Amino acid sequence: MAGLKGMMGRKLGMTRVFAEDGRAVPVTVIEVGPCTVLQKKTEAREGYNALQLGFGRRSKRRLTRPVAGHLKKAGVEEAFAFIREVRVDDPGAFEVGQVLTLADLDLRELVDVTGQSKGRGYAGVVRRWGFHRGPMGHGSKHHRAIGSAGMSATPSRVLKGKRMPGRLGGDRRTVRNLLVVDTRPEENLLLVRGSVPGAVNQLVTVKCK
Repeated sequence: MAGLKGMMGRKLGMTRVFAEDGRAVPVTVIEVGPCTVLQKKTEAREGYNALQLGFGRRSKRRLTRPVAGHLKKAGVEEAFAFIREVRVDDPGAFEVGQVLTLADLDLRELVDVTGQSKGRGYAGVVRRWGFHRGPMGHGSKHHRAIGSAGMSATPSRVLKGKRMPGRLGGDRRTVRNLLVVDTRPEENLLLVRGSVPGAVNQLVTVKCK
């Protein structure tokens, strides 16, 4: 619809479907939309063409006054958990307050899905980077330790970028070129082959190729 290339949704989980030849295809089920148009941004005014969309429900009591005023200006009664922008070719083809669903998305054979990966907390190098462990005998003092990290004399420091223990996960990640296996517009469900970042019920953004 008028070049709508992206929309917010939530990851419902993974399952499998069977192809015509009997192969089991692993798929991720994404509920795409419904999203409400809150603002139109144009080339003449903002320098680019985009729509500001609201997705998900939240209590009105949890809105800040600027956000509540913004929604009131758009003439929208409900409160949204997420507000994001998506690029479009022609913002004039949309109306503020219009509700967009999966049927409005300009789907092709492949899509990119962006989400926040699961946070794993503080992790060592074996889990975080896939390092090999040391000997597991009782005499060994090196089981899952990091090992040598820096130089002795020159430059006498640990170089930047060294793979070290630290926070793992919780990052914005995009999986590109996922094959669209099935669409169910009446339920706003999109089935893509393979996995996408994030936990169940977490926000994801679907972008058409």
